[in-house]
Amino acid sequence: MRYLERAVELAAEALRAGDEPFGSLLVGADGRILAEERNRVRTLGDRTRHPEFELVRWATARLTERERAAATVFTSGEHCPMCAAAHGWAGLGTVVYAHSAAQLTRWLADLGVPPSPVRCTPIQDVVPGLEVRGPAPALTGRLHDLHRAFATARPSPADEGRPPGA
Repeated sequence: MRYLERAVELAAEALRAGDEPFGSLLVGADGRILAEERNRVRTLGDRTRHPEFELVRWATARLTERERAAATVFTSGEHCPMCAAAHGWAGLGTVVYAHSAAQLTRWLADLGVPPSPVRCTPIQDVVPGLEVRGPAPALTGRLHDLHRAFATARPSPADEGRPPGA
């Protein structure tokens, strides 16, 4: 739970920086935090700068295949299909998430946010056989609040008309 709590802290940090509230960390088999990242889609102007994808980039550059397979990704939100595919190709281990893609889709729809151009799907639909755990009900309320705050904030001119997560 402490790793998921940190992922939520990173999501809040992303929101404070004007970005979508997502945060993730990579934990080694020994329980050490190897790397952590927050969403930087808006701040870097690149729609692929999701924290889960950044952890894949980090892991493939620094860890052996065995170390990647033994590592666990703790993340505030279930991976999107892009991040799930990268996770699978990199051979990373277990994913533990605080809120699901289905929950996020419902939350944003309830807020009147247009749907993302990429369909949210469960990680296992993209990476069959991957061990996945989540959601964490104790944290979903806080994450719902973060996503509500992002969705109701006035978008920057560069993102006008672009839905969160797009």
